[in-house]
Formats: sequence, C-alpha cells, structure tokens
Amino acid sequence: MADRSENRPGDGREEGSSNGTASLREAAQQAGVSAETLRRWSRSDVIPEHDGEAGWTPAAIAHARMVVRLRERGHTLEQIRRAGADGRLAYGFLEEIFPRDDGECSLEEAAEETGLEPALIERLWTSLGFPRQDLERLSDEDLRALRYIASVLDAGFPLVAFLQLTRVYGQALSRIAEAEARLFHSYVHEPLMSEGVPSLQMAEEMDELARDLLPLASPIMDYVHQRSLQRFVEGDVIGHMEAELDGDAGLGRVRVAVAFVDLAGYTRFIEEEGEEEALSRVERFIDAVNESLPEDAALVKTIGDEAMVVGRDVRALLDWAVGFEALLSERPAPRIGMHSGMAIYRDGDYFGRDVNLAARVVARSRGGEVIVTDAVREVVEKADHLAFEDIGTVKLKGFDDPERLSRVTQA
Repeated sequence: MADRSENRPGDGREEGSSNGTASLREAAQQAGVSAETLRRWSRSDVIPEHDGEAGWTPAAIAHARMVVRLRERGHTLEQIRRAGADGRLAYGFLEEIFPRDDGECSLEEAAEETGLEPALIERLWTSLGFPRQDLERLSDEDLRALRYIASVLDAGFPLVAFLQLTRVYGQALSRIAEAEARLFHSYVHEPLMSEGVPSLQMAEEMDELARDLLPLASPIMDYVHQRSLQRFVEGDVIGHMEAELDGDAGLGRVRVAVAFVDLAGYTRFIEEEGEEEALSRVERFIDAVNESLPEDAALVKTIGDEAMVVGRDVRALLDWAVGFEALLSERPAPRIGMHSGMAIYRDGDYFGRDVNLAARVVARSRGGEVIVTDAVREVVEKADHLAFEDIGTVKLKGFDDPERLSRVTQA
C-alpha cells in the first residue's frame, strides 16, 4: 500500500534549470505526490530517467505520474521498478505529446458560459463516452468544444438528432483511438522491448515517431469523412425518393436490404486451429467483405465473426452475397442470411423487426449457403443469372409467423 506521504505534494527546495526541466517541488505538484516521496523514488531507481542532480525532465515527470497510478492500483515499488527497467512503462511517456490543460471550470460555470443547461452538458458529455467525473473540472479545450456544440444547437439542428450524432462520434472515435494505441503498442513498443532498447532511448524513439504521425491523423480522418459523407448523402437522396414512391416514408425509417454474414463452425475452428489462426481468418473474412461490397452497401458493424451489411439495392446486395460465397474457399466457410424491409436508423445502426428477421435467417443456413426470405425473392426472382431453391416454410426463433425461405445460387 502507498504511504500517506505519496498523496501529499511537498515543498522541496530543489530548483529547476533553464533548459526546460522542473524543480523537485514543481515535479511533485505535477505528479500529485510529496517532494520527499518523489526524491525517494528517484534514489531507488523507480524513476530511472532522473539522476538526482539535473532538474526533472518531462519524461521523468511522466514516469512519476505513471508510478502514482500504478501505486493506486496496488502495485509494489519493486514491481514498478522492474517494469520500468524492462521498458514496459516507456509507452506511457507518449502522454507528453498531448497538451496538459488542468481543468479549472466547474459544470455550472460552463453552463453559464455556453448557455447550455448543466443536465444537457452532462448528457452530451456521457454520450461522447467521457467519464462523468471529468465534468467537475473542465479545461479551456473542453469549454471550446462545448461552445461548438452550443453553436450547432443554436443554428437549429434538432437536439434529438444531435444526441444521436454525439453517440456515434463517441463510439466511432473511441474505437479509432483504441486501435491507434493498441497497434502502436504492438508494432512499435513491443519490438523495441524485444530488441532490449534502454527505457529512455525507447521513450525518445516512440515520442519522435508519435509526434511525426499525430499531425497526419486528423487530415486523413477528415478526408475519409468527407468522401464517405458524399457517398451516403447521394445514397440517402435516392433512398428517400424510393421510400416515398413506396409510401414508406417516415421519421427515421428506411427501406433497406439487410444481410448477416458469419463463419459457419467458427467455434470448432478455434478449438482445432487455435485462437491466433482463428483471428487471422476473421480478419481476412472482414477484409473480404469490405473490399467486395457493392457501391450502394455498407458494413454497419462486426461482432466477432459476424458482419452486418446494409444496402438500398436488393438486387445488388444479393448479387454480392452469391458472388461472395464463390469468392472464398477457406474454411470455415461463410454463410449469409438476407431479408428486405423497413428499419429504424438510430446512432449509426439499424433496428427493428426486419433486421432481427435477417439475423434469424443466417442462423438457418450452412457454410457456403445464401438463404433469403420471400421479400428478397419477390424482387429478384426473375434474374436469369440466379437460381432459387425453395426450402419451405420455417419457424424462426422469436417470430410468431413462419417464413418461407429460399436458397440462392448462380444459375
């Protein structure tokens, strides 16, 4: 357990130098511990980046903050010292590339500043995926973001739609950030550790690489966003026109074709081939789905070895499904269930009876098969290049009325 002094910033007399380093007192304040605790950590090599004579460098202070967090989680100083010596903590130094802006503004002050109700700020904040306790001390950067939000709402954007949008932003960008952190760790940090690179050198190399890459992330994401938005806006115009012609127009409701795709026998494949090979198979499978989809369709989400695909053009999506089965020859083989109907669009996902029905259809198919409902068959049945084999009327789990299903293959 950490001693009480570890939680009390002290007033050490060590002075910082003019080369960007901090004094012992300043470093202790930034780390959130007493000066004596920080001095003791340095002398026992828990913080190897500090030699006890020069001022405290940003790397040493970052290491101290990591030690504080690890101590709070119950790790001993010896465990932390060994981890630092092995280079396992060097990755944490990358937090120095992000601006530190300690919050000084309360939720109530932010509400007065932006004109947003405190309850609304809290709702928006949590929908973005941020911890509620962070609202106790908001930074200037946080206030700037809240002003942007207030401007969007003042311009007339519907609140109910904006709340959905913030949830999508939060979920999508959180996944992006997690992927960036994990991939950097796997392909940069771990190779450096395996090569036995000293901790400080490792931190410096990763810091240099991260500073080169970070400015590129926003332009790349902005480019992908603009290109994708253009495609979806064009598709939405066509989709709304067709929905109105069908008499199906309604708030948040769209007519779509839904296909669920998964790998038949995936659990057994894991047991036979191991988790690493099974994961590689899933990655190749998802890549193949993404790369082969028709222009009209989109991969909405993946859950393990299952992918959900949505498109507006029933014919195009069915052609893809049949062709996709012929494209992949690896085991376990994919299987596809498809249905067409109305869905409710919320938070970047699709919901409703017809979506659930498509999910149940795939469960009735076997590896290498494409199974569709009558709603799909009625639209595409006259296509000369496809053959439909009647399976019969099937009772699907969770549905009162049975559905007539068909197996589709190349004619």
